[in-house]
Amino acid sequence: MPELPEVETIARGVDKRVRGDRIVQAWFGSHREPFKTPPSRQAKGLEGRAVLAVHRTGKHIVFELGPQASDLPGALHHAAARKTAPRTNETSTSDAQWIVHLGMTGRLLVTTPDSSVAPHTHARLNLASGRELRFVDPRRFGRLEFRNLRQAAAFHGPGAEPLTIGAREFASLFHARRLPIKAALLNQTLLAGVGNIYADESLFQAGIRPRRRANRLTAQELDRLRLALRQVLSHAIRLGGSSVSDYVDADGERGFFQLEHCVYQLTGQPCRRCQTPIRRLVLAGRGTHYCPKCQR
Repeated sequence: MPELPEVETIARGVDKRVRGDRIVQAWFGSHREPFKTPPSRQAKGLEGRAVLAVHRTGKHIVFELGPQASDLPGALHHAAARKTAPRTNETSTSDAQWIVHLGMTGRLLVTTPDSSVAPHTHARLNLASGRELRFVDPRRFGRLEFRNLRQAAAFHGPGAEPLTIGAREFASLFHARRLPIKAALLNQTLLAGVGNIYADESLFQAGIRPRRRANRLTAQELDRLRLALRQVLSHAIRLGGSSVSDYVDADGERGFFQLEHCVYQLTGQPCRRCQTPIRRLVLAGRGTHYCPKCQR
């Protein structure tokens, strides 16, 4: 499943390519699983809206959308009707949101309408610039949602943002938790966006064993983990995320952080620091990798 660095990479790539563009037409497939909002309502709500920005919230990609063309005054309405690309300053306030969760195998690609359509394509958004935005998801665990912000609250992630959380707030999330720290890191209501790869890698960088109880960690250990998590996630974003299965960015390119994994899926291989073989165990139903010498 794409985690924070992969989702951040995709969101940045899509934002760079479609910010300021307008959604002319929206097509959705017939499988009901990907849709938190009925596809007919999504199409009706999306068409005619300008993309003001695209950003990540937790593991979700959020499109901030302007008013529909029919709601714009005179000249702007006519320009939209001619399907010309809008000016980016039509409005400074988001009027609606399109929320994309990639699930296990979801992809969000910016392409051209004449490019071949991949199997399991569940959404195609035609843009005024002539480009096309596609959502592809073979296993259909991803979700698509539309929110009209005149009628509903804006989307907010369930947990704290790991890239910006402070030491005191981070410690408060874990100091009373009796579950293993690895399981606590995967709890999206605590920290939004951290998954199996980056929990393993951050615990290794912090020198903390994954089965240690969260409430047994000292304040110093928790802050070391917070800083390790931030460092690992930031570096992974710079390298475009980890391509260990289906993940590609908005251009269909793979990431490179998997080349720098220290423990994840390296069972039996020598630790990069001490040469001790990496071990694997199962915590919270997830394969967990660690160095028995470097992590205590």
